[in-house]
This record gives sequence, structure tokens and C-alpha cells, in this order.
Amino acid sequence: MKRLAFPLSLLLATLALASTTQAQQTTTQKPATQKPATQKTTTSQTAAGVERDLRVFSDWVSDKLDRAEADVRREMPRLTSEFERQSKRIDRSVDSLSAQGKREYGDQKKRYEDWAAKQDSLDSKARRPETAQQTQDRLLGEKVVLSRARATELPDLYARFIGSTREQRRDWTAADWSKAAAVLANLNTRYEQVREQLPLEDRVRIRSWQGEFRTLEAARDAKEVIDK
Repeated sequence: MKRLAFPLSLLLATLALASTTQAQQTTTQKPATQKPATQKTTTSQTAAGVERDLRVFSDWVSDKLDRAEADVRREMPRLTSEFERQSKRIDRSVDSLSAQGKREYGDQKKRYEDWAAKQDSLDSKARRPETAQQTQDRLLGEKVVLSRARATELPDLYARFIGSTREQRRDWTAADWSKAAAVLANLNTRYEQVREQLPLEDRVRIRSWQGEFRTLEAARDAKEVIDK
């Protein structure tokens, strides 16, 4: 019995030491930590958000550029404010856009800015009264000195005049009709001076166009009476 005592005690001591070492190793080792994905997720959310804002902005620009000029002029202050609001929103995160997205954003901004500049120019012109010469140039499609117009030029001038009347008359005010009538009166004055130089066919066509203008003018007057 005495011969087994030492080896047994040695075995027990060895087992105790092993258990202590394993416990220390378990306590010392810590599980590997993962880096938080917050930054990556935030970046992805920002990129998706600004891409969505760009789509909304592009659709908005296209819609406004397709609207009628008369409606747009009344709403320009509101449209300008909305354009600035949307573009500033995208500007804050423009670096999150792809290269293609940045190009599209730049193109859409330029489209709107060019269009807005054109609207400002049209609005400025609309506020300035049109002179008799400007009305004549617009209706005839070019600058003409009617008092020196050749007889052979008159059929084409009348054709241009009545063509412009057909196209523009729906937007004319009473003042516009008066200005157009004045242009026609100048044409008629020159016609009477040179009509003998024209063949019968041209004279018949000119008489027809003169009558058409009077008919359109009378229809406009009748519509005003009915509307009242």
C-alpha cells in the first residue's frame, strides 16, 4: 500500500494542475468581435435615397417642360422655389450618386435652367407692347416694306398673313385682332395700287383670303356675344 501512495498523489496533483490551466485558458480567450456594419449600411441608405431623389427630380423637370407656356408663366415663382428645394436636397448627397447619376443630374439641371431662362425672356417680351411693325413682321413671317412690295410678291404675303391668322387667332385678344386688321389694311392698300399687274387667278385668291379674314373676325365677335 505504501508503494502506491506516491504515484496516486502525483496523478491527482497532475489532474488538478491541468484543470486549472484549462480554466485559465478558457477565461483568457475571448470570442472575436465583428466590426459594426452601421457605417456601411448608412452609406448604402444615403446612395439609395439620393438615387430616388434624382428619379423624382428628373420626372418633375420633364413634366414642367411639357406644360403650356401660359400656365407656366403664372406658376414660375412656385416652380422656381420647388426646383431649388429639390436640387438642394440632391446637392447635399451628390457624392453618393454614381458617375451616370451625376451626369443625369447635371443634364436635368441644365435642361430646367435653359427652359426657365427662355420663359423669363418670353415673359419679358409679353409685358412689352408690340409695335405695329412687330405685328406685321410676325404675321408676314419677315420684315417687309409693304409700300414697295412688288405685285408678284403680294399673293405670297397674303398667304402668309392668313396662315398666321389661322394659327394664332385662338389666343388673340380684341387688341390683337385690331392690329391684324391694320396689317391687312396695309396689304389691301398696296394691292389696290398694283392689282392690275396681277393675273385674274391671283386676284381671285387674294379676294378669297380677304373674305376669310373678315369671316374669322366675325366668328370671334359672335363667340364673344354668346359667351356674354
